[in-house]
Amino acid sequence: MEQKEKKRKKKKNFRGGYYDYNLLAIVILLICFGLIMLYSTSAYEAQMKFHGDDMYYFRRQALISVGAIVIAILISKLDYHLMIPFTGALYVISLILMAMVRFSPFGVEAYGSRRWLKLGIQFQPSEIAKIAIITFLPVLIIKTGRKVRKPGTVAFLVLVGLIQAAGAFVLTDNLSTGIIIGGIAMVMIFIAHPKTKPFLVVAAIIGTIAGSIVAYMGLTMTTSEDFRIRRILAWLHPEANMSSGGYQALQGLYAIGSGGFFGKGLGNSAQKLGTIPEAQNDMIFSIVCEELGVFGAALLLLMFGYLLYRLFFIAQNAPDLYGTLVVAGIFVHIALQVILNLCVVLNLMPTTGITLPFVSYGGTSILFLMTEMGIALSVSGQIRTTEAEREEMMEVETEQ
Repeated sequence: MEQKEKKRKKKKNFRGGYYDYNLLAIVILLICFGLIMLYSTSAYEAQMKFHGDDMYYFRRQALISVGAIVIAILISKLDYHLMIPFTGALYVISLILMAMVRFSPFGVEAYGSRRWLKLGIQFQPSEIAKIAIITFLPVLIIKTGRKVRKPGTVAFLVLVGLIQAAGAFVLTDNLSTGIIIGGIAMVMIFIAHPKTKPFLVVAAIIGTIAGSIVAYMGLTMTTSEDFRIRRILAWLHPEANMSSGGYQALQGLYAIGSGGFFGKGLGNSAQKLGTIPEAQNDMIFSIVCEELGVFGAALLLLMFGYLLYRLFFIAQNAPDLYGTLVVAGIFVHIALQVILNLCVVLNLMPTTGITLPFVSYGGTSILFLMTEMGIALSVSGQIRTTEAEREEMMEVETEQ
């Protein structure tokens, strides 16, 4: 009798929530790695721009990062279901904020693009749009239920995603963020839909059309007034389009090539000394390769891989479909942004201005990325038990 009571108590203890400390640890590790590389990359430029203050970029990023970690931990302690009633409002608000960038005096232009909004603090509303689509689209998918397999329902869900993506592109002149938002929406719909073939066919058609357009431009065009077309031409023929982005792409490749296996050593990059403009932003991976070599780059990619694995684990074990779809959206966001940034740095695609998550300089980016991590941790807190605990529970039940 006493033994059974002990087993019953033991079984009860197994029913506590699971909190993914591994995810929190890898995110903090990535942020610390990013801060080290940010200081190494930006110290010279900050010293030139800000009257000898070589810590300018590092200090700002470090303060925002600490605040973002605290916010993520606070969000993780809340039940993620509490945000469901507000997701529709967030979707609409994000569109309004992006419209304000274009049509209100609060819009701010920087680096040749009008993407920022200054309302006391300066931020990019398109980052809010990513969270809006990640949290709102799953609500619509769940409400449609079995109707999600119908073409009309799929078209409606795609339209919801495309409206947000078009808003980022048209209202904030940010094509790369529009592509990411569209990609997040498509993958979440793909996960919820029972059939795979229609999505593969559509992807093949889009890929064929895009490839044909790029091939045509590469063979027939030499110049253009549109800056996006100039970027594509600079990608296809960098030596002939040095002023349109080809110079930055080539210097990034020189930095990667000169690093070797173990790199030149932390702080010893030559390309960051003005050769690669704004290297602390979307080209920071090239400096990682130059200073830390293939070894450092592989280490960074392994950290991203482990981060994605933890998100995959949480999505797979989430207690409901909403948690699964939300964390899947976060997974797609991180994966797409890492892949696109690396493709730009390696000159496998035209420059887009996409930053490397947790590593590149950018207060808005780190703040909203950590908000997403907080949501993922909140979902992890609803997982009833770990795999090991489940096995142990089964053993207890068998003994009984």
